[in-house]
Amino acid sequence: MIKNRFKYKKILTYRLCLLVTMVIVSVLGLASKFYKGPGYDWVNGFAGDIFYETFWICAVVFVWPELSPAKVSGGVFFVTCLVEFLQLWKPPFLQVIRATFAGKLLLGTTFVWADFPYYFIGCFLTWLWLRYLHKKLLLANFS
Repeated sequence: MIKNRFKYKKILTYRLCLLVTMVIVSVLGLASKFYKGPGYDWVNGFAGDIFYETFWICAVVFVWPELSPAKVSGGVFFVTCLVEFLQLWKPPFLQVIRATFAGKLLLGTTFVWADFPYYFIGCFLTWLWLRYLHKKLLLANFS
């Protein structure tokens, strides 16, 4: 019983950290789309790719905290690469979705080869972050 309480506390703390991370990267990701300062081309075009990966990895692990951060990072990388290639396909129903602000954020509008390295960077950095959290929170001894 005591062991289950500690496990619950660890998972709750882990999820709280994931939630805070998702809020922070959501704000930064949205802000990157409106940024007009130095380096705005890079910030507008590619910084959001890193935040996008981080959000989705954290969202999946938030729902299923027992999943391996490495496997989730790899899976999110694969899916977001597919979404990037999907931008080459322009059927009317997708164009309607892409015309909305949410559609632009979630599906993108233009295929860009240069997005792939930033997807990888986002997945790698998020994997490092979750690995750190996993060791510090889930493997920690809360006594």
